[in-house]
Amino acid sequence: MLKVQNIDVFYNKIHAIKDVSFEVKEGEVVTLIGANGAGKTTILKTISKLLEPTNGVILFRDEPITKITSHQLVYLGLAHVPEGRRIFSKMSVFENLQMGAYIRNDKSQIDADLEKIFHYFPRLKERINQPAGTLSGGEQQMLSIGRALMSRPKLMLMDEPSMGLAPLLVQEIFNIIQTIKNEGTTILLVEQNANKALQVADRAYVLETGKVIKSGTAKELMEDDSIKKAYLGG
Repeated sequence: MLKVQNIDVFYNKIHAIKDVSFEVKEGEVVTLIGANGAGKTTILKTISKLLEPTNGVILFRDEPITKITSHQLVYLGLAHVPEGRRIFSKMSVFENLQMGAYIRNDKSQIDADLEKIFHYFPRLKERINQPAGTLSGGEQQMLSIGRALMSRPKLMLMDEPSMGLAPLLVQEIFNIIQTIKNEGTTILLVEQNANKALQVADRAYVLETGKVIKSGTAKELMEDDSIKKAYLGG
C-alpha cells in the first residue's frame, strides 16, 4: 500500500532522513520506533507532503505522490493523526468530526460512521456540543483519531497517539488502534512507547539519527536483546 524508497529529507542544512526505505502492506500495522530526534515524525510529515524529500520516491497504492498536494492525499485515502492532536479548539466535538468527513457527501453513511466513532469513544458523544479546546488531553486524542476515521481512510498515519496520557488512557487508545486494524484500516504508527507499539504492530522499523538500523516482525524485535535494552527497558 505504501512504499518509501531511498528518501533523503533536509531541515535547512540538517540531513534529517538519510536514504530511508520501508513499506506498509495492506491490512498491517507497521510501527517506526526510535529515540526523540531519530526522524520518525519527519518521515510522517514527508509522506503527508508537509515536507518534500530531496531524493527518493514515495508510492501510495502503487502511484508516486510526487506531484500530489497534501490535501489531495485525503481523497486518495490517506489520513494523518498528527503529533499534539491539532484539533480545531473553538469548534465543537461534532463540528470537528464533520470536518473529518468534508470530502464525503454520503450523509447516511456519515451518520453511521459518527455512531461508530461514538461507540469507540463514548466520552465524545457525552461532549458532542462542547468546544474541543475544553476537552482533556486524552479526549482530544480520541477526537483527533475520530476525525481522521471520518474520512474513511485506507491508510492512517498516527504520530505519538499516547503522548502525555495517563496509563489507563494509553491502554484505551491502543485498544482502539487494534480495533481499527481488525476492521481493515492499514496503520503506520510512530510511537515513543515502544512496548505498546510492538504489541499492536505486525512489523517494525527502528530508526537512529535518520537511518533505519533494524527491521523485522514485531515479535522478532521484542525478543531482540539490543532492542530490549535500548527501547523496552529490558
